[in-house]
Amino acid sequence: MPTILGQNQYGKAENRVVKITRDGATHHIKDLNVSVALSGDMDDVHYSGSNAHVLPTDTTKNTVYAFAKKHGIESAEQFGIHLARHFVTSQEPIHRARIRIEEYAWERIAASDANSRFIGADEVKHSFVRKGQETRLTEVTYDGDGWQVVSGLKDLVVMNSTNSEFWGYVKDEYTTLREAYDRILATQVSARWRFNWTDDDQRMPHWEKSYEQVRKHMLQAFAETYSLSLQQTLYQMGARIIDNRAEIDEVRFSLPNKHHFLVDLEPFGLKNDNEVYFAADRPYGLIEATVLRDGVEPRIPVDLTNL
Repeated sequence: MPTILGQNQYGKAENRVVKITRDGATHHIKDLNVSVALSGDMDDVHYSGSNAHVLPTDTTKNTVYAFAKKHGIESAEQFGIHLARHFVTSQEPIHRARIRIEEYAWERIAASDANSRFIGADEVKHSFVRKGQETRLTEVTYDGDGWQVVSGLKDLVVMNSTNSEFWGYVKDEYTTLREAYDRILATQVSARWRFNWTDDDQRMPHWEKSYEQVRKHMLQAFAETYSLSLQQTLYQMGARIIDNRAEIDEVRFSLPNKHHFLVDLEPFGLKNDNEVYFAADRPYGLIEATVLRDGVEPRIPVDLTNL
């Protein structure tokens, strides 16, 4: 045979599931986009078309919805763990399950005062507005022996309007950029962090608290770092997470530099004292790096789209 089969996986992608938990008149929402990828003893289906070892992708979709009812959705990570364990332990040909989840946050809409003339307006506990810009992420992988949980977020836009400089860089015949000693630093954070929980015998992290704290430390580091480069800020964000969250060993960032250029107002007889900027969406500098706990090997793919 002149060819052989390489890495392969299959499953149902982007299963949108919204779970409403009713606590009397107070409702709680979990809104997820769940993608399932399964791999294992799948040679025959590729070579001969035999489906004897294939669990239909439609079944994986149904499992997502059934598990939302059966187990509830405590957190994206916990829900992914339930699914991954089920697929590997219930189907002998399946040796590895990867569950990728995006979570969309909602917050309760504040009701008007109790004297409102609108019917029931003083006791609204079931109305929500989409919260923030970022999307929460997690990827749970299970092979029957151990776990890898990589969580994160994307599309978190942040800005420092000062306390940022950029100068002293290499200059050649093509360099036109002027050195900046007071500039806007803005980026759209895409981050992934890997937990050191890998075994059922270990104490499981508190997934919801961990996410909230990682996000807090990330933002505080961004705000509190006097930045001479976006790379420096990136490192401080990752180091702050590693230093404060014992359950996390590795953080990887992809930070596009959302450039803001001072507008030349001299033709109009006006001085621009770091007040008016042009926001350019492309091209943009793209800064990427991994920050690790000392002695830990990196495992988050450099290209997060890797198989």
